[in-house]
Amino acid sequence: MSEADSDRAARPDPPPSLDESLRNVGKAGKDGFASAVDTARALRSLVLADFALARVSLARAMVWMSVAAVFGVSSWLLLMGALIALLQRMGLSWLSALSIAAALSLAITGLGVFMTLHYFEHTRMEATRRQLKAMGFGDDEHEDKSPELPLQEAATVPIGSGTP
Repeated sequence: MSEADSDRAARPDPPPSLDESLRNVGKAGKDGFASAVDTARALRSLVLADFALARVSLARAMVWMSVAAVFGVSSWLLLMGALIALLQRMGLSWLSALSIAAALSLAITGLGVFMTLHYFEHTRMEATRRQLKAMGFGDDEHEDKSPELPLQEAATVPIGSGTP
């Protein structure tokens, strides 16, 4: 390697011209804006998907709530007549026959309540909440505090402390 080659290798590249620097800054701004637009589109898709899930889950919850109500009410009417007559014929007392009919009715009603609560969980939009919290939105400090905390703080202030 000659001395001229080593001098060129030791010298740093010259800084870019003002025009080239402005182009680079403009390109970086456009890339940043495009990234923000893509993020907004992804968040919009997430919100729309969450609303669709909430809408479907609400409809399913209403269906199961209707099932629970129908079985809760009609099972007394249908089972009381048929089941109690059958149990009486088998030699059970009135109390035993009524208790068995009530237990069956309550079991089906319990299933309906369980399924209703299960589908209502999908209406909370957890994915959107997690994403917004990760982005720094909706991170409300008041959610973590218990409602009794201000009352406890107020109770510890001495009477006549001079605070308005």
